[in-house]
Amino acid sequence: MPTPGPSAPKTAAAAVAPQIQLIPASAEGALDAAEEAVDLLLESGRAPGEVLVITTGDPHPWAAHELSFGEAAYWTQHDAGDDVFYADASVVGRAASRPVVVVAVNGGPDTAAATALPLAHGRAGALLIVCGDPQQINSVLGAGV
Repeated sequence: MPTPGPSAPKTAAAAVAPQIQLIPASAEGALDAAEEAVDLLLESGRAPGEVLVITTGDPHPWAAHELSFGEAAYWTQHDAGDDVFYADASVVGRAASRPVVVVAVNGGPDTAAATALPLAHGRAGALLIVCGDPQQINSVLGAGV
């Protein structure tokens, strides 16, 4: 009788939650902390297309610039998947999963982090990096994920 041997670990591995890394930062410093995290990821060999960056407050300057060309062009960049993609928390539900998701809790409404963090957790394949106030992040991640 065949045993479930080799297929069992693959199934279990697919269900493993991403590692979560917290980088303490103020709301004002969260975007800079996220940028530093992205730089380190790229320097360590991560491909740019493996990284999604989400902001809860002001949009990342790249996102604001790309959106100036229209939403269709912006989402075409996302769908190409060949570069780091920056998205506002309000549209993260539309973003595809990537191996690494970086969240900058850089302000916004009180509900932005509470909504964005569980969605970001679901989009992160291997690693979720959250930059912001540890107390706020832990309360959201502890209750929402």
